Amino acid sequence: MALGDKVIRFAHGSRVPGWDDAVDLEKDPAPVPDPATIEVPEELRAEIEGHMAKYPDRRSAAIPALAAAQRLHGWCSPTAIAQVATVMRLTPAYLLSVASFYDQLDTRPVGRRRVYVCTNISCSLRGGDELLEALEHELADDEDVYVRHFECLGACDIAPMASVDGVYVGPIELDEVPELAQQIRDGAPPLPEKQILRRRSTDPTANTREFPEPDPLPQRAVPGGADPVRPAEQGAYGDPMPGDVPGPSAPLEGGPGQSQPEQP
Repeated sequence: MALGDKVIRFAHGSRVPGWDDAVDLEKDPAPVPDPATIEVPEELRAEIEGHMAKYPDRRSAAIPALAAAQRLHGWCSPTAIAQVATVMRLTPAYLLSVASFYDQLDTRPVGRRRVYVCTNISCSLRGGDELLEALEHELADDEDVYVRHFECLGACDIAPMASVDGVYVGPIELDEVPELAQQIRDGAPPLPEKQILRRRSTDPTANTREFPEPDPLPQRAVPGGADPVRPAEQGAYGDPMPGDVPGPSAPLEGGPGQSQPEQP
């Protein structure tokens, strides 16, 4: 079987569904939502505003803001998009254009547990396609687990490998798949001894003496583990350099005829 035969392609050769869905021309364009009509959870609002505070142009916070909404809702649903748009004062169309471009932001409902199996050349040559098929088979009955191929996860030295909610694991043998699948269902650390974070070095001769075993990893394979974290508090990166003054933010989006606020 040729490499790539098992990779599903959608219309026009795309590996991601929905990017070319037709626009409903009968609907009016959605404006920036009215804050009085959209209820936004306080924790989500605080996280989005924290991301926005890191950038002079608030549009730069669109990806982490959408990731925060996805962690809450499970995907970038219309409600999630509307809540982000309300806080960021952007149109839903702008945010949907961002969410539909990045394939780690889901614009269709999927399982909250995300398992990405690398199928690029290094992993494919070492059994990545078979690993993907085996994991899909083991987890096919669990709607809360989303198993998919990934073009490259950048961990060729542990091929074949997978990312389980952001935790890199490998090399994974086919006879380890049932154990790994059960750990994924249980929310337990996936194959702890094969997690890349536990590897001291890729060179087995790098250490010239014995080191104590590390403490058990505090991390667990949890939903959202692959998503951006909440930004650090202001001042965590040290004092700003002289002359390092943020520029003006982007103007608020609005419909025709709506006035724009003056820039400082």
